[in-house]
This record gives sequence, structure tokens and C-alpha cells, in this order.
Amino acid sequence: MTKQERIAAFAKLGEWLTHPDTETTEKTAQFHHKNPWYTADNVLRQMNAIGHQLTPEKLNAWIQDYTAQDSDKTVGLVLAGNLPLVGFHDILSCLIMGFRVQVKLSSDDAGLTPFVISQLIRICPSFKDKIQEVDKLTNYDLVIATGSNNSARYFEYYFGKKPHIIRKNRNAVAVLTGQETPQELTALGSDIFDYFGLGCRSVSKLYIPKNYPIANFFEAIEQFSPIREHFKYNNNYDYNKSIYLINKDKHYDNGFLLLKEDNTLSSPLAVVFYEEYNNTDQLIAAIEGQKDNIQCVVCQQDLQISPPLFRLGRSQHPALNDYADGVNTLDFLAQHQ
Repeated sequence: MTKQERIAAFAKLGEWLTHPDTETTEKTAQFHHKNPWYTADNVLRQMNAIGHQLTPEKLNAWIQDYTAQDSDKTVGLVLAGNLPLVGFHDILSCLIMGFRVQVKLSSDDAGLTPFVISQLIRICPSFKDKIQEVDKLTNYDLVIATGSNNSARYFEYYFGKKPHIIRKNRNAVAVLTGQETPQELTALGSDIFDYFGLGCRSVSKLYIPKNYPIANFFEAIEQFSPIREHFKYNNNYDYNKSIYLINKDKHYDNGFLLLKEDNTLSSPLAVVFYEEYNNTDQLIAAIEGQKDNIQCVVCQQDLQISPPLFRLGRSQHPALNDYADGVNTLDFLAQHQ
């Protein structure tokens, strides 16, 4: 396949993702039976977000600096499953650059990724020989593996002798100044609650100025209260609330989200940590000190920081060149083509 044929195929896939037919919509409602976190709303939300990036204009601009010649090399992909289609960008990157892929799916995938891949193959049958779903990677030339900090140590051991990208845990953080409008604070709710807060772009930590009125934040996110109707989310909320009450830990509670002061980044599910700051210099120092654990920062103001900056409500809508962990996947692939 030529570079342009691949672009055309993914552009058609993008149309399908953003405008699913009735059969597809009904199918998305079934994935939650295998993974309760994969609700129909979250699956369709992710499909729509990905589909809006798969336009001819965006795809061409993304790979215009790469030859993307057809290659016989195989990239082994170890995908996460914490949210729907979380590994799609890796599949897209490898295929559009002309590589073959061996895909090791997470047990949490619920069949969603193969469902989308099957649609891509229907659009362009030539991809059938480029994609192999496997239980174990074999005869691969490069590796891209995503997992926890713990699994990353095993990935380094097993895959370290091959060219590789190995990703670990990261989180998103939000910076509030006290000048945000109610609408902007509501938008922040999407950064926190979309995909139940399970993604590496989900906000798990707030940086707030001294004496910030927490009630303003809670009032603005009230529309996300139906999340407590999801039994697994609510179980986590109840559990963490009980722990804080038993330990007499100071925290804020609005009935579906807990706020707790903590210097660390990664909060439990249904909890967001917060940390107060006195001035911008202190804030930037705090962020830079944790930059290797931060996927992105959401804020309405421009900050001179290393991690990628998004506006409130946009953390879950990365562009094609918003690479996970700041590692340019296309550059990595081009170096080994």
C-alpha cells in the first residue's frame, strides 16, 4: 500500500467512527457486559474523539515529514485496556508508517479493538496481512508496550534488547487560579470524570491558590453527579470515603467525588488530590518536579512548563501529535524503518 492509500483508508474509518450506523451503535452497547467500565457512552465518546482526528487534512499534516514506505518489519504492541481504544494511536502510527503489527490486547479490551480493526480491514482488505492479534509476541523487530510502573520493569527485561518504547503510569493535573468562569470549571469535570477518571489524561490532582473556595468547584461539577449511579465507580467512592472517615483524614465530599490534600499525583478512583500554592513560581516548581509523572496539564492560563498544556475540558481530546509520555512515536518508527 502507498502512504496515500493508507491515509484514505484511515480517513474512511474516521467517518465510520464519527457517524456509526445503527448496527454499530447497538454493538457498542454490548461491550460493557465484558468490561463494566466500557459503557456505551464512553465507547462512543472515544470513537468520536478518535474519528475527528482521522481526516485527510489532519493525517496528511501529521505524517507529511515522513516517507512512510511499506515495510516488512513488525512492531509488537502490548496494549493497555484501562479505557476504550486506549491503544488505537499505537496501531494507527505503526500501520500508517507502513509497518506490520502484532497486537497483544489487554484482557480488559472486551473485544472493542478487534471490532474496530475488522472495520478497517473491511474498508481496506490489504491491512489484513498487516495485522495479527496474538497471545504472545514473537518474531518482532520493535516493541511499544504500555502498562503500570510495575509491569514496565518486566517489559524492560523482556523487550529491552529490541528498539522499544515502554510507557509507565502518568496522570493529568489541573491548575486553577480562582479566575475561572463557572462554565470553565464545568468543563474541568470532563477532564476528571470522562472514562471514570481511569485514563492517563484524567485529572487526578488540582493545584489551587491559597483559600480557594472549594464550593465554587463543587457547584460547577454538579451535573456530573449521575456518575455515582455506576456501581463500580460508586463502590470506589464509598470505600475511599470510609477510609478517610475512619482515619479522620480531612477531605471534602460532594456526594460523588472526594477532594483530599496530598502532595502526590496519582489519586484513588473517585478521589482527586489537591495542593495549594502561593505564587506562580512555587506552582511551576511543583509541576516541573513531577514532570516525568505528568501526562498533561489543564489550565486556562499559559504556563511556562514542560508538560503539554491543554485548556480546561480538553485533556481527553489529544491531537495526533500529542504523544503519550512525550515520546514521538513516528520519529521512533522512522528511525527503525
